[in-house]
Amino acid sequence: MFGLLVFIHELGHLIFAKRAGMLAREFAIGFGPKIFSYRKNETLYTVRLLPIGGYVRVAGEDPEIIELKPGYHIGLEFNEQDKVSKIIVNNKSKYPNAKLVEVERIDLDHNLEIDCYDLDSDDRYQFSVDRKALFVMDEKETLIAPYDRQFASKTVGKKAMQVFAGPMMNFLLAIAIFIGLGLIQGVPDEEAVIGGVQDGAPADDAGLMAGDEVLKVDGESMDGWVDFVYYIQDRPNEEVNLTIDRNGDIIEQSLTTRSVEGNNGENVGQLGVARHYVEEPTEALKFGFTQTYEVGVLILDAVGQLVTGQLSIDALAGPVGIYDATDEFVQAGFLTFMTWTAMLSINLGIINLLPLPALDGGRLMFIFLEGLRGKPIDPEKEGFVHFIGFALLMLLMIVVTWNDIERLFM
Repeated sequence: MFGLLVFIHELGHLIFAKRAGMLAREFAIGFGPKIFSYRKNETLYTVRLLPIGGYVRVAGEDPEIIELKPGYHIGLEFNEQDKVSKIIVNNKSKYPNAKLVEVERIDLDHNLEIDCYDLDSDDRYQFSVDRKALFVMDEKETLIAPYDRQFASKTVGKKAMQVFAGPMMNFLLAIAIFIGLGLIQGVPDEEAVIGGVQDGAPADDAGLMAGDEVLKVDGESMDGWVDFVYYIQDRPNEEVNLTIDRNGDIIEQSLTTRSVEGNNGENVGQLGVARHYVEEPTEALKFGFTQTYEVGVLILDAVGQLVTGQLSIDALAGPVGIYDATDEFVQAGFLTFMTWTAMLSINLGIINLLPLPALDGGRLMFIFLEGLRGKPIDPEKEGFVHFIGFALLMLLMIVVTWNDIERLFM
């Protein structure tokens, strides 16, 4: 499940990077050492050891391509058009066909030129560099990135879309899952319609039937299924009077609720009835969007409570807590597990859009400021802010994970 959520998120970044003409150097699931890698065309696809996220590395921030200053000795290989196809920084003896030169000036971003001196004859040359030339360092080949292939060269709109695409894909995944659930099991009926009756339950003893619609309880009108459930739960071991619509006939039925232990340990009332589900494709399609919206509102409300201090940090769960909760949902059944997956996908999308450094929301904030200023923030300053933000997020994850371990095992 973690792999799916991260994969979908990063796939959004990758798709819109390529659509904008950016060079995506790496598509990674996880952080840390590589345990699997596969290269296709320009992009290296990797799975890394620590399953706590992922990233798409777009050209423009390339630690593999060092700045070659005047005086550097490098080797050059050429293609059939006499353009530089390889720039070899070290271990030049392993490339016997390379032309050895001393750098006078090198431009791998805009003009794609190298001004240099031949080490043997001291003659001066100017060579054109192929747009797909390889930069070779420690025998590792990296594709150069002309400026028009770099993130910084794109418009504010294209940058913002590439960053926003990750969370957007998480929302689309949740919508797709909820639509699928609606098609498989039907859509929960908003009205207080009974979908099934448990054998031996109070509802069964009272003769309630699937298809009965509860209009009133103790004379109070029920606005829907949720209103009905809450009313019954608040009355364990109490007699209630139901006003039922059964195929147009209005029926009055009295029965006594049973008492069961709720999630918080307190006793709640129960009749032993199941919710009715509507099996219509159009309702399933609508359900995908409405359910995603409603879950999103609940998550935003919880985030607001964290910010205002109404919820403490103990309310947060890290990978350990999420794994433990996921185990319970798996045991509850596949459809319940898929509902949980959709909810986590929405959560991942929303959390990533928070305007915090190192998150997509933080990057969007800098892009927004670029649009207001008409020029980008200094890359070094922005990078420093994101680095501090990432360090704080890692610290938060350590604290939350410790809380999870303490709560579950101590």
